[in-house]
Amino acid sequence: MLLDPENTLFVRGATPVLLLADAPVHDALPLLTAPDGAVPLCEGWSIVPRLTLCVVDGPGDHGLVVPALAAPVVGGADDGTASSGMDDWCADAEQAGGAVVLSLDQLPEVLDWSTLLSSGTARGGFMPALA
Repeated sequence: MLLDPENTLFVRGATPVLLLADAPVHDALPLLTAPDGAVPLCEGWSIVPRLTLCVVDGPGDHGLVVPALAAPVVGGADDGTASSGMDDWCADAEQAGGAVVLSLDQLPEVLDWSTLLSSGTARGGFMPALA
């Protein structure tokens, strides 16, 4: 299933994050419980981070594709171009061995990690990257 890049936010960092809004896989993802900030492994799920497409693959028929090149990227030393930002996010994911994927009802206006990780409504976790 294709997810509109406007419903995503790629966040750079030592452990990169992919935020999803209104994702068709929301109910299939496990409820996230990480009040101490330690994000659990998302069992049975994986991510394939690529410059043009990012694939989130789950068990059975669950999964989605994000046209990554058109998606917003925040954080890090971005030079302002979408391709460079996504390339850097993919490099972050490769170094971390995956990414945290969080599915929300809507994208937050402000990234408040403690609120996101303890909201009781976010779903997802850390997904290992497939080579």
